[in-house]
Amino acid sequence: MKRTSLLLASALALPLAPMSLAPTVLGAAFAQEDKGVTIVLGEDIDLVEPCMATRSNIGRIIMQNVNETLTQYDVTGGQGVLPRLAESWEDQGNGTWRFNLRQGVTFSDGSAFDAADVKHSFERAMSDQLSCETPRYFGETKLTFNVVDDNTVDVTAEPAQPILPLLLSLVTIVPSETPVEFVREPVGTGPYALTSWEPGQSIVLERRDDYWGEAPAVEKATYVFRTDPAVAAAMVTQGEADLAPSISAVDATDPETDVSYLNSETLYLRLDSSIAPISDKRIREALNLAIDREAFIGTLLPEGTEVAVAMVPPTTLGWNPDVKPFAYDPERAAALVEEAAADGVPTDTTLHLIGRSNLFPGVVEVVEAMTQMLQEVGLNVEVQMIEVAQQEELYNKPFPENRPPQMLAVQHDNSRGDPVFSMFFKYASEGRQSGIADPKVDEMIAAATAATGDERTKAWQDLIAYVHDEAIADVLLFHMVSFARVGERIDFTPTIATNSQLELANIAFK
Repeated sequence: MKRTSLLLASALALPLAPMSLAPTVLGAAFAQEDKGVTIVLGEDIDLVEPCMATRSNIGRIIMQNVNETLTQYDVTGGQGVLPRLAESWEDQGNGTWRFNLRQGVTFSDGSAFDAADVKHSFERAMSDQLSCETPRYFGETKLTFNVVDDNTVDVTAEPAQPILPLLLSLVTIVPSETPVEFVREPVGTGPYALTSWEPGQSIVLERRDDYWGEAPAVEKATYVFRTDPAVAAAMVTQGEADLAPSISAVDATDPETDVSYLNSETLYLRLDSSIAPISDKRIREALNLAIDREAFIGTLLPEGTEVAVAMVPPTTLGWNPDVKPFAYDPERAAALVEEAAADGVPTDTTLHLIGRSNLFPGVVEVVEAMTQMLQEVGLNVEVQMIEVAQQEELYNKPFPENRPPQMLAVQHDNSRGDPVFSMFFKYASEGRQSGIADPKVDEMIAAATAATGDERTKAWQDLIAYVHDEAIADVLLFHMVSFARVGERIDFTPTIATNSQLELANIAFK
């Protein structure tokens, strides 16, 4: 039986968009320049550190705008890996690739870009003195950098990494003088420089006159933060903003300005399998069987949302079409809970379902509906909503000691076409965000990472099937859809990467 009525009731209870927004205040604060734009984001940033640009709330502001990468993955035209700060690259054999760097590039502080900056940027990002996101994507691969000359750098991967140029699209480049500590004023080679940051209020990027590439149309971008997606949508309608890249489906009512797009985010519950009762496989299966995924689509989540069976979207290499979602079977879930309890598993222990505020429009209602479903099969579940900085402390190793059983409602973005960007740090025993420790999974990840061609595809397919069907590592939920409201004065089309990388160069004026 579907719980459509429950979800519809929750959807109808959502607050309506306000009729007015005190335009005299907002209009004065965010007055538009002819070539400036205002972008409304639903989630504030706690950092502007370049090595954290793979985190969506940071990356959508600074990735490729302030700080660039050596290579860039084409998410729109199917061209694969494209040049950015590296003009070309060649496989030298034995795990070594040579990258030929773009010449005549300067950082926003006026210093020249060269191979020493590349070496420092990677070593800094990988340093154990920083808690950067970058290392989690490289797994157990060790990188060594050899500066050949100012414009050439050799990168050796151990073990050899057949898709190294794609992997290097993750790491943003900073000057070699950048200290090995988090910075508040990022310096990059991108077309924009950060000129103002008022935490909780706004952040401003201004176009550089000395950028090496073609000058973008946008001269100034002001990002403001509004937690209510209805407010964000209304700001665009009233001309107080030009773009709201994430509004709710309920507010996407204007076909002239509103557009839906697959956003490459996968929503799931990260389970901590080291703590009872989640350590019992029967409980992990019950968690999956208890949630009526289809009932969310078209109610609390928009049409077009897809049920997930993998951490990566279906457009990714190695997608396994033979893996099927867990059926909604609350009777079977309740029976598994009772069976585990009879064997001494502490099934009455409180499970903490922890969500991230403003993760996506309607996240609170989605988490609460899932909680009710889990409670109905005999599990003791409590909800807690926290901010991004708090969640990072729970999401990443080392996990807090003496923690209770936890399920984190989180999203993972992989718009780069290969599972290598997801599998190690999500599922390997040493993975920074992994909730399992399974030697077979570790072996499968290592084999897939080193493989090429059809062998690589098959290896990832096997891993996806094992993680979902045998290990039952987590509760995979949905591949998400976003809605954007685009103001009438700009020309902008969202892509699968918009939620994590919003390039201002892709905005034009009508």
